[in-house]
Amino acid sequence: MKAAVCYEFGKPLIIEELSIRPPHRDEVKVKVAATAICHSDIHDMRGDFGGGLPFVGGHETAGYVEDVGVDVTSVKPADPVIVSLLEACGKCFHCTTGQPYFCETKITHDVQGTLTNQKGEGVIQKARVGGFAEYVLVHESQLVKIPDDFPMDLASLLACGVTTGFGAVVNRAKVPPLSSVVVIGAGGVGLNSVQGALTCGAYPIIAVDILDSKLSRAREFGATHAVNAKATDAVAAVKELTGGKGADFAFVTVGSSTALQQAFAMLARRGTAVMVGIPPATDPLLTLPAAEFALTDKTVTGGFMGSTRIQVDVPGLIALYKAGRYKLDKLIAGRYPFDRINDAVESSAAGEALRNVIMFG
Repeated sequence: MKAAVCYEFGKPLIIEELSIRPPHRDEVKVKVAATAICHSDIHDMRGDFGGGLPFVGGHETAGYVEDVGVDVTSVKPADPVIVSLLEACGKCFHCTTGQPYFCETKITHDVQGTLTNQKGEGVIQKARVGGFAEYVLVHESQLVKIPDDFPMDLASLLACGVTTGFGAVVNRAKVPPLSSVVVIGAGGVGLNSVQGALTCGAYPIIAVDILDSKLSRAREFGATHAVNAKATDAVAAVKELTGGKGADFAFVTVGSSTALQQAFAMLARRGTAVMVGIPPATDPLLTLPAAEFALTDKTVTGGFMGSTRIQVDVPGLIALYKAGRYKLDKLIAGRYPFDRINDAVESSAAGEALRNVIMFG
């Protein structure tokens, strides 16, 4: 199969032939139809998160089941599926207490053992998906079967970016109706947090970014107000828009400790800031005024992968989309053939696109 391999951080991906082993008992081989480029992929390719080389990146993937292990029962060949990086054993503490996204039993080979190049060297299947390839080999629990008529380019978005942004609001924070919400970062994940806030019935929904073009787009997705943090004091602006009290919830969808500090300052008493984006290893340590926690009841928490239960949340989002209550089409900026993957990566890294999608076949 052909795959786009990262051999050196900061360099273009190399498309070459790799070998992929057959599925084990509870594994599934999927023929990839579409993989979207997430900003985490850009960090991986730059080396911001560390890790070994070489690897095949890409984790927002959708395709068709090609082959299954003998113990697989939930899908069969030709089924259309979304491929998630979240795997679940179904037996550990987190799985049995409703938190499968924290499963501690690593089932698949996300380090070595699945892919080899023509020299016989092992190639890492990044994030247990490796979707920048014609085929992926994953555990059965990573798949969600989707309707036959659902577009594969849209389906790929549901594997990470959509569920992470939406789930941070709906699942992790459980935002009540009429709560005031701030979303810092109006990129792909941020716009889905905006849509999550809209779904919850929040008001106002304040988007914060440094580019007017992104803020204009956030309004299209449901933001009621927009604040350019480069042109004005964002904390003061949020306080003004919330009647002086601050926001009930603030979601930081960019990987920046500075942005989280800003979010904390925007909060009302008893407000909650949720860190959604993953900062690079070089990001400075977070510094917050300790006394303010005691005096204001503020909360700072994380929102890993939107606290997503893929078998529940993905069908729910598809239903919202089909009902005309969720925007997916406008999240896609460009669709690229596989042989132009480096062009798609360059465009995404430059901040020109919400989501570029690599189309296979």
